[in-house]
Amino acid sequence: MQTAVQNAPTVIFPAVDARLLITAVVAGAFATIAFDLFGQTISPLFKAVASPWLGAKLAPVPLANSVLAILSGWEAREIGRLGIGHGLHVLTGLIVYPLGYMLVARPVSRLFAAVPWWLTGLAYGVVLWVIALYVMAHLVAGNPPFLGWSSITWVALWGHMLFGLVVAAVVWWRHEHT
Repeated sequence: MQTAVQNAPTVIFPAVDARLLITAVVAGAFATIAFDLFGQTISPLFKAVASPWLGAKLAPVPLANSVLAILSGWEAREIGRLGIGHGLHVLTGLIVYPLGYMLVARPVSRLFAAVPWWLTGLAYGVVLWVIALYVMAHLVAGNPPFLGWSSITWVALWGHMLFGLVVAAVVWWRHEHT
């Protein structure tokens, strides 16, 4: 007789090897470029026709500066002058978030065999949005939750979903498609 524990699906985490790390960096590079291109250029171009869903210009570096100032005790202006917030934004997008997808989101989604890679990527983007706009911007930096549900809130949602989708596409292409 089997117990419920024996029947429970198991999460298989991937081995952290050179291929996984290269995939993470490639996925992170494409996703960060897509996020920044969308948030800095594409969204503002549509302000007149799609506000409040588009139109705002994302500002991840000032948010990173603010969070780092709170956590370190340094002045946000000094952090910005040194480029530390920009470095944090790039390294998070290039390495941390893609590894989060590959080491956590993707293995967990595989528990549910019917979840396609693109849906996992979009859901991961929503999780990143919550982390950025609720945890970092609100709980750490002291801004209103989700930046007050302004137009930047929605642009950030689309940008993070795009980020998650691009990461998922690159991972799928490098690890499942080939």
